[in-house]
Amino acid sequence: MFNLQSVESKDFPLLEALCSTYSPGGDEARLLPLLLPELEAMGGTVLRQEVPGGRPNILATWGEPRVLFNTHLDVVPPRIPVSIEGGRLRGRGACDAKGQIVAQLAAIRRLLAEGRSGFAWLGVSGEESDSAGAVKALELRESLPHLRAVVVGEPTGNRLAAGQKGFVRLRLSCEGTAAHGGLPELGHNAILDLLDWIDKLRELTAFVHPSLGSEVWNLGTISGGRASNVVADHAEAELTLRLVPGGNLYDSLCALGPPGGRVEELVRDPWDEFSTPPGFPSGPVPFGSDLPMLRALAPGGDALLCGPGEPSAAHTPDESLTIDELASGIDLFAALGALYLESARGPIPFGPAA
Repeated sequence: MFNLQSVESKDFPLLEALCSTYSPGGDEARLLPLLLPELEAMGGTVLRQEVPGGRPNILATWGEPRVLFNTHLDVVPPRIPVSIEGGRLRGRGACDAKGQIVAQLAAIRRLLAEGRSGFAWLGVSGEESDSAGAVKALELRESLPHLRAVVVGEPTGNRLAAGQKGFVRLRLSCEGTAAHGGLPELGHNAILDLLDWIDKLRELTAFVHPSLGSEVWNLGTISGGRASNVVADHAEAELTLRLVPGGNLYDSLCALGPPGGRVEELVRDPWDEFSTPPGFPSGPVPFGSDLPMLRALAPGGDALLCGPGEPSAAHTPDESLTIDELASGIDLFAALGALYLESARGPIPFGPAA
């Protein structure tokens, strides 16, 4: 297990440098001057893969990879200035996902120091937007023919994710009849229809899956009407649904719509269940990831999702990661790497950093 002093002296400064380099979707290449020297100093064979839009994927390998560590290079806006206080680093990307980068690279350094080989690290672009990096990374499959596990880093509180919910982004729309605002009885208000639809959604009882958790929905945007003194003849809203096997949230939403209400599906990603080897804590997570796509790099192998930081901290104005969380994440990734390099020994004991 890692000594906290070594994490504080080497790994926390790298995390600070990465978080100080703002890399929203489209600008992931800003991280290359930090990452390429680090990977080369670790003795990795480094490949830059070009992603549409001038964005990079970075693959580093040590030996013939059997374990692939992966996370993403992009962060969500806005930029958050980096600050460190009481062993906690605050800044955009602290846990999602630059803390994952640091923890995975530190775990690889430990495995190398123990004389192990046979792993790879892949940083992809665009996970927070279009997953273009993950799509492009599938072209690497022939160059990674012996993978037995893909380990994706996301903030899970250092627990293995049991899986991820399905994701659907929808646009709901209602049509009405315009009229003078002083004579609303001559028109039909589309905004009121849409609000009634959403109120019915709020009354639904959520289905709970035993390992993936509860179905949830979120109202992201709503708009409609032309002016305050005109009866609204159009209204629309965009929602996201998180679906689980056995649930009926999507069907219920469609059935609750008013006459003429329209449901337009904009994005759909399936639910997925992941590997949870014995000896490691596990549980559900509320977010999606590139793992359902990237698991195709290891057909027949295991797909794992985990990492330091709490999911509730990601995408917030107070995103942060502590030294203790980072050290525990390093332990976790190193233990998983050792497990899949030497599976005959069974799971490697996992616990807090010393």
